[in-house]
Amino acid sequence: MSPRDLLLALIVVIAWGVNFVVIKVGLHGVPPMLLGALRFTLAAVPAVFFVKRPQLPWRWLFAYGATISFGQFAFLFSAMYVGMPAGLASLVLQAQAFFTLIFAALFLHERFHLPNVAGLLIAAAGLAVIGLQGGHTMSLAGFLLTLCAACMWALGNIVTKKVGKVDLVGLVVWGSLIPPLPFFAASAVFEGPREIATALSGISALSIFAIVYLAFVATLLGYGLWSRLLSRYPASQVAPFSLLVPIVGLASASLLLGEQLSEMQVAGALLVMAGLAVNVFGGWVVQRLMPAR
Repeated sequence: MSPRDLLLALIVVIAWGVNFVVIKVGLHGVPPMLLGALRFTLAAVPAVFFVKRPQLPWRWLFAYGATISFGQFAFLFSAMYVGMPAGLASLVLQAQAFFTLIFAALFLHERFHLPNVAGLLIAAAGLAVIGLQGGHTMSLAGFLLTLCAACMWALGNIVTKKVGKVDLVGLVVWGSLIPPLPFFAASAVFEGPREIATALSGISALSIFAIVYLAFVATLLGYGLWSRLLSRYPASQVAPFSLLVPIVGLASASLLLGEQLSEMQVAGALLVMAGLAVNVFGGWVVQRLMPAR
């Protein structure tokens, strides 16, 4: 991976890591389905009038918007609304890296090599250490909903690979047209007109900031860059970068929400970073150490 693309991957990591604190702030004043509807409405409009639609069938736009946008965040927002802590949500959601590798092998016939397996095993050990030392109650419902969100994100990654080289900004913008209607429908059914009216009439500056951040930074910037990376590199090389997201998520949750990091969480974070290094650089090291044939 080139130094420029490595920098882009780190920008995504920071934007998505802080994203979980922003979601928690947004959910204090806006219920989850309404928050999702407002996020993707703002991400699509007015950008859709200035960005050309990517040259691919509508079914692929629908698949992208239904998985990586609606499916992922309907589950994630619901998980955090029922009490999933921001830091732990950022951690559990990274199961998408493992789902992505599995789906890529099943649907795209991609191969991953020994450094990929070793790196992911090390990182998985780090995630397990952090999860076992969470320090906050993690309900079964919140945990399962977050795993469902991870699965939807992974499916969205596969859709991104399948569409190939298209205008990635257009893919993110036009894909954001898909989630608002199902989000608004879910909000009307599960949250009701009264709760929607109360949330909109009393919306705070913090909630507005959260919606703007989620729309422009987490969605347009984050997924635009992520899609660019997936279109240029194998999923097995890009997906593990998301393992750094919980490091930023746990740190920002500790700093801004008072979620404390234990010594074991720090140890787990170091394991995650070590796993990422093995996955990204392990193949290069092996090639350098092997004698020339």
